This record gives sequence, structure tokens and C-alpha cells, in this order.
Amino acid sequence: MKLSVSGRASAVAVVAAVTLVATGSIAGAAPAPEAVTHGSTALAAAPDIPVADVKAHLTQLQSIATANGGNRAHGRAGYKASLDYVKAKLDAAGFTTTVQQFTSSGRTGYNLIADWPGGDTGKVVMAGSHLDSVTSGAGINDNGTGSAAVLEAALTVARTDYQPTKHLRFAWWGAEELGLVGSRYYVNSLSAANRAKISGYLNFDMIGSPNPGYFVYDDDPAIEKTFKDYFTGIGVPTEIETEGDGRSDHAPFKSAGVPVGGLFTGAGRTKTTAQATKWGGTAGQAFDRCYHSSCDTTANVNDTALNRNADALAYAVWTLSA
Repeated sequence: MKLSVSGRASAVAVVAAVTLVATGSIAGAAPAPEAVTHGSTALAAAPDIPVADVKAHLTQLQSIATANGGNRAHGRAGYKASLDYVKAKLDAAGFTTTVQQFTSSGRTGYNLIADWPGGDTGKVVMAGSHLDSVTSGAGINDNGTGSAAVLEAALTVARTDYQPTKHLRFAWWGAEELGLVGSRYYVNSLSAANRAKISGYLNFDMIGSPNPGYFVYDDDPAIEKTFKDYFTGIGVPTEIETEGDGRSDHAPFKSAGVPVGGLFTGAGRTKTTAQATKWGGTAGQAFDRCYHSSCDTTANVNDTALNRNADALAYAVWTLSA
């Protein structure tokens, strides 16, 4: 998640190169999903996303940061290596990937877009996360957690040969920490017609905070309800997300009129006594004491929160694209 306005580095994106996403069509068999029960209604759900698989991606991102000056920041070798890691996984799984290049703060940045062939390209469901860290650390909760969960959900689409009615697109954004530069560049690169084809953008930024809360964006009502239905089904109460409102990659989409939603487990704000009673954890302590710090490593992740949010991510992708 990017810094607040007072602490944000200024950034101006300059066009360097852009290739718009191509799509195709391949038929596949949809999996027989499990069900989450909400009252008397059985809600279709995605296959379970094993948290061990998500954590394996986090281990790789940590290794990349360690080998590249301790971070995965915009314009640094660690960011490009992170993008190459994600892209290789998606290419091997059969996605159509596009690397979108831009310049910000005098350094080259990259977005990665991955399309799953098939589905109605006039109705696109997108899920995305920012892949960059700040320069002070590896950025494993912020935002390795979102990036790894989106990656594993995409790989699950391929592994199950899911054939949704709508078209699925996944994205990993560059230079979010400099002011949502990559996602804004992507949205601004789209024609009005192509923006109108996006029926929903789902954002995942910090979903494994060590002292977690369970926060749902309250932007688009249908997307919000989808996430809330999932958490109700597993007996986990939620609250409306306010700490990061407008400070992550959903903001450019929302400004362009695209329905948006997402999940968040908290950053620098302090967990209240009422929240600790509701969710466990430690009252009077930040949701993430290592936010934007060098201690944001693989040790800075709550497995239960990561597991629940990865499953909620997949549930929303399956539900909204069916």
C-alpha cells in the first residue's frame, strides 16, 4: 500500500511502451466447486487455495529481495526479478501475458497483465495487486501477500481448467508505492470502450497482516456483498475498510467508472479492544508493526489471515465470473 499523501514520493509516469492485452478462446471444463452455506442458501465457491502454495510464492519473493539489496522496489533489480518470477509461472500455465512498460521517477517500471483464454471479452473480471515494495524492505505483507494470492488463484484457474462465462484477467502493478503509478498508467492506456468492458476490478493489498483485521472495501455493493457472503459463511465478522481508502490500485479504476472491491487486513493503524475481542490478536498494537519497514519479511505474515483471504479472493473470482 502506498504512503499517505504527506509521506508519498512524488512520481510522474511517462509513456515508454505499451502493448494492449490480446485475448483468445480455449474451451475447458469448469470444476465442481465446494459450497459455502449462508443460512439456507448454498453459495458456489472456488476450490480451496492451499496457504502453503501461497507461502511458497512469498518465500520466492523474499529470496529475490535478499539477492537484490533487500527490496523489490520500483526501478530496482528486485522488482524486475519478481515480475519475471510471476510471469514464468503464468506462461507455463497457459495464460496470455503482456508486460506493460512505463517510466516514473527516472526509472523504468512494469505492469504484468495475464489473460485466461476464453469467456466473454465484453465482460471482464479483473483481480490485481501491486508487486513492488518500498526501498526499505522486502515487502512481504505489503504486498507480497496480495501478489502471491492473486498468482495462486490464477494458477488454480489453469489447474482446474476453469471455463467461466466472463473473461478473467489478472494483474500485478508496478510503482504503486510511488502513487499508484502503474495501475493509473494501465487505466489511462485503455480506450473508453475497453474500460467499459471491465465488469469488476478486485484489489488485494496487504492480506496477511500479523495482527490482522478483516476489512472489506465498500465501493461496489455487489462485489462487497460477495466478499461479505464468503466471510459470513466461514463465521468471520468483517468491517468496512477505511485506512487504505483511495490509497491502493483500485482507485484509478474507480475514478474511471469501473466497479471495484477488495480485501485488506490492516497497516499502521492500531487494533482496538473491540477488534481484538472480535478477531483475536493484540489490542493497542498496529495491525502491521512492520509496515513499510525492513522487518516486513516472511516472518511478518499471519497464516490464518492469509489463508482466509486467499480463499475469499478465489471465491469472489469464481462467483463474479460464473
